[in-house]
Amino acid sequence: MVEKTNSPAWWPGFYEPFRNISERVADWFAPRADAKSSSAQYEITMELPGVTEKDIDVSLHDGVLTVKGEKHSERKEEGEGYFFSEREYGRFQRTFRLPVDAKGDGVAADFSNGVLKITVPKVAEEKQTAKKIKVNAL
Repeated sequence: MVEKTNSPAWWPGFYEPFRNISERVADWFAPRADAKSSSAQYEITMELPGVTEKDIDVSLHDGVLTVKGEKHSERKEEGEGYFFSEREYGRFQRTFRLPVDAKGDGVAADFSNGVLKITVPKVAEEKQTAKKIKVNAL
């Protein structure tokens, strides 16, 4: 016996493209980042067009660096026989877990021409030196 439903057979498949839409929207608003390491520091660079420095919040808590902000971008063009207007708004957030050798109290953030550059110094490595340990007789 075939059970009848009120939904057409294609109905469950209709929602499939929308299943993870919140993740896709978050990825779209999350700015791309480049990270690199040198012997002295870590560096994270993010392109943030349409964002001003007052719209950026950089924080560090328990070894996690968080960059939050809001994008406000508006462009209008008028000419003979045409009008073009484009607006783009949205909040974004990126988080980065810092390595154990990152020195959190030395984090610096610089913003220029739509590019955010965050530098995180590394903890200076202690040089291992040989040390003679005296053995005491008890």
